[in-house]
Amino acid sequence: MNLPNTLTVSRIFIVPLMVVVLMTSVSESVFGLPRQLLAVTLFLGASLTDLLDGYLARRRGQVTTLGTLLDPIADKLLISAALISLVENKLAPGWAVVIIIGREFAVSGLRSIAAQQGVTIAASKMAKFKMLSQVVAITCLMLGSHEGRPPLPVGTSSVTAVQQAFHALWQGAFGVEALRIIAYGAGRLMLWIVVISALWSMWNYFKDFYVAVRDRIETAPRIPLRERWRVRPRIRWRRPLFARVRARKTTPDLPEAP
Repeated sequence: MNLPNTLTVSRIFIVPLMVVVLMTSVSESVFGLPRQLLAVTLFLGASLTDLLDGYLARRRGQVTTLGTLLDPIADKLLISAALISLVENKLAPGWAVVIIIGREFAVSGLRSIAAQQGVTIAASKMAKFKMLSQVVAITCLMLGSHEGRPPLPVGTSSVTAVQQAFHALWQGAFGVEALRIIAYGAGRLMLWIVVISALWSMWNYFKDFYVAVRDRIETAPRIPLRERWRVRPRIRWRRPLFARVRARKTTPDLPEAP
């Protein structure tokens, strides 16, 4: 456990704290702070550890197998927990969160298959932009909430939220309520950008994977289905051990041949 791995593990432990702050009133009752401010502080602090652990691991030469395994898991836990909490609080549409989290599962499965084939797929620029836009979108949606609820009526579409935000900016209203509407509209707009960049980066991942393994797939010998069944060895069923022992005991001893 070096410093980069400690930062990664701390990011995992921040996730349940952030969910409790977003879903309950513990921030107001215990700390006397609005829950959106404390949740944003925890989320941005965890996101900062995502940048520091990789930088410190490369600079100190402390890249370990544990860190390589835990880093993507911690990232997905943080983003998924934040998005699901926002859906529960009616701050984000469920269909967008399903696309974002489904993309993470698809890319993770693709990378595991590529690793079995000896292929390493590096993160593209679009994937890095998607990660940055996710952080911005989640931060804006959290700042735009009030006691865990959106500043606009529940069920307001993204188009209406963005229009309300531009209307508040055009009028020059910068009160607390207007700033919440502006942050909420910016967050809904950024969520659309996250969905588009997630689908685009997923397409790039699948394309890079196919280009990397295309030669192996096309040159691999193709065996017909009948031949596969013929080549497959037969399974010979044997009696259990206790049945063989019992049969051996019950068999009478034969006299020796003269």
